[in-house]
Amino acid sequence: MSGGTVMAERRGTGRRGPVPAVRARWRGLLLAVALLAVCAAPFQLVPFRVFQLTMVLVYTVALIGLNLLVGHGGQISLGHGAFFAVGAYGTAVMMFHGGWPYPVTLPVAAAVAFAIGLALGVPATRLHGLYLALVTLAIAIFLVPLLKRFESVTGGSMGLTLAKPRPPAWSGLAEDQWLYFLTLATALLALAVNHSLLRSRVGRALHAVRDNETAAEVMGVRLAFHKRMAFAWSAMFAGAAGCLYTWVIGFVSPDSFTVNLSITLLAGLVIGGLGATWGPLLGGLFVMFVPSLSQDVNKAAPGVIFGLLIIVVMYVAPTGLAGLVRRAAHSFGRTLRKG
Repeated sequence: MSGGTVMAERRGTGRRGPVPAVRARWRGLLLAVALLAVCAAPFQLVPFRVFQLTMVLVYTVALIGLNLLVGHGGQISLGHGAFFAVGAYGTAVMMFHGGWPYPVTLPVAAAVAFAIGLALGVPATRLHGLYLALVTLAIAIFLVPLLKRFESVTGGSMGLTLAKPRPPAWSGLAEDQWLYFLTLATALLALAVNHSLLRSRVGRALHAVRDNETAAEVMGVRLAFHKRMAFAWSAMFAGAAGCLYTWVIGFVSPDSFTVNLSITLLAGLVIGGLGATWGPLLGGLFVMFVPSLSQDVNKAAPGVIFGLLIIVVMYVAPTGLAGLVRRAAHSFGRTLRKG
């Protein structure tokens, strides 16, 4: 071992940058600081900003599922908003008509969405690309008329209004803070489940299918099974996000789940970064704040600004905002090493 290499390792760096142990320590430190900031946020912000951050987490959970399907599985879906609506309306019906306690509705909504995603994932075993996109788009289109038709259950065009979950007395939290922490806990659980899936045989199979279906089949990967399961897992996360949406908003109506929601979610994921760990979070921030800030500029501006930003981001950062942040971090690291 050369003297330069020894000195580099004593400084915590190798020939190509920080050694893995140093990188892991820095990553752990940054995550701890970020988690501390996230936990402190609802105590420092006004209720409306807390609500906005809560909705960012809701969209993040939905985008985790879409990222699993599109970014890691290589499938395309324009119907993710439909599974979001399944979770939202399933929760509303359970609470409004059945009087179910709200904690029970989350796993049930996720399970129902998983089952529906598994059934509707059948086209994914035979269709690809544009054809699969059209099928999933059709699911999102016919959902709204379907919800309006069963008025006795869904409330029709008027929707359903529900009481929001109240914080327990022992927590000492306001309603907006309690909903924030419920959503944050669910988002962290979703990240953990997603991470576990991607590190398992399921994740390796999805990556193999995404990269080369023929090679994956030769290697013994069951294409039809894993494609259907990708839809099912994706729908499960969307159903959980829909449940959180109902808790936070306290109201559901068919017009909240039009095809625009599916398109917006897909656009947010692409902006955040397909296949990136933090892509769903960045996409959730984009989906929540860009239309809101654009509305302040002009009532007709959100659609225009949203489209322009997609074009700009795709030109500047083809791999999304997560890729842009990663490249910036690498450049900063190289600058520090040179200095």
